[in-house]
Amino acid sequence: MSLKTKKLQYSLAINEALRQMMEHDDTVFLLGQGVKSPWYVGNTAQGLLDKFPERVIDTPVSENAITGAAVGAAIAGMRPVVVHPRMDFMLYAFDPIINQAANWHYMSGGNSTVPVVIWGIINRGGEQAAQHSQALHGLFSHIPGLKVVMPSTPYDAKGLMVAAIKDDNPVVFIDDRWLYDIKEEVPEELYSVPIGKGIIRKPGKDVTLVGISYMAHIALKSAIALEEDGIDVEVIDLRTIKPIDTELLFKSIKKTRRVVIADVGWKTCGVAAELSALINENFFNSLKSQVIRLTLPDAPAPASRNLEEAYYPKEENIILTVKKMLGN
Repeated sequence: MSLKTKKLQYSLAINEALRQMMEHDDTVFLLGQGVKSPWYVGNTAQGLLDKFPERVIDTPVSENAITGAAVGAAIAGMRPVVVHPRMDFMLYAFDPIINQAANWHYMSGGNSTVPVVIWGIINRGGEQAAQHSQALHGLFSHIPGLKVVMPSTPYDAKGLMVAAIKDDNPVVFIDDRWLYDIKEEVPEELYSVPIGKGIIRKPGKDVTLVGISYMAHIALKSAIALEEDGIDVEVIDLRTIKPIDTELLFKSIKKTRRVVIADVGWKTCGVAAELSALINENFFNSLKSQVIRLTLPDAPAPASRNLEEAYYPKEENIILTVKKMLGN
C-alpha cells in the first residue's frame, strides 16, 4: 500500500522530521541559536517552540558551550539535535564534536553511545563572503567516529534527519540554504532513509556524474541538457559522504568508466579529492579518462555578486566538462 504524501519544500521536510521525532520520542530536543527566528534557521523550526516549549531551546551565541551541552545530554541518554545556522561557526565547537562525541563510543569500549545530531547549515551566496558561506563538510568527513549526511531533496532531508536522530552515535547533518525552496512529494508518515546509501537520480552509460548536496541538482539538470547532444550521463546523489556508498559508486563506474565529481566544497583535500583517490585506487587501469573534479576554487568566498557568479560552479561548467571528457 502506497504511503500518503504531500508536497513539501525542503526546509519544511526538516521541520516535519523534527516534529514527528519529538512526538515519537520525548528524549529528542532541539537547541541552538535562533531556533525561533526565521532569519537564522528559515522555517525549519516553525511551530516547534509552541508545541514543545520545554524541548526547544533558543541559546546564546556560544557554539562550544551549546554543542558541549548537547554531547553531554546525549551521553546521559537524551537525543539532542544542535543546530548551527551558519556552519562556519561550528569551528568553535570542534572540541566537543571531535575530541568528545566522535571518540566517546570507541574510548568507552563500546559501552557508551552519543546519539547527538550536529546540524550545520551552509549559507552560500547573497554576498555573505568568506566567514558566512563556507561548506566545511570535508573537515567532518575526515574524522573517525562521525557519520556525515548531505541530503539534496525534501524526501531525503526528512528521512535522513529521522535516521540521524535514531542513530546511537554522532551524525553531522549538513544542508544548504539554496535547497530550502525545492519542493517534492514527501510521505506524511514517519520514515527514514538509510545512512550510507546513495541513489541513482538518472541512469546512463557514458559518464558517471557524482553530485553532492546542492550540486546533485545541478548535475541532474546538466545530464538532462546533455541528452540533447546524445550523451547519456548517469547521475549519482551520494546523500551520505561518510561512509560513502562504494557499492553503488563502483557499479556505475564499471559501466561508464568515466567520472566527473561535482562538489559544493573546495578542491584541495575535499570530498571530491577523497572520491577521486578512491576511484583511482580501484579503477586506475580500466578508466577511459582521468577523473575530473568540479569544485569551488581554492579561495575564500567573495563578497561581490559579480565575483560570486564566477566562484560557484554552474550547469554550463558541468556540460562543458563532460563534453570535453568525451572529446566533443
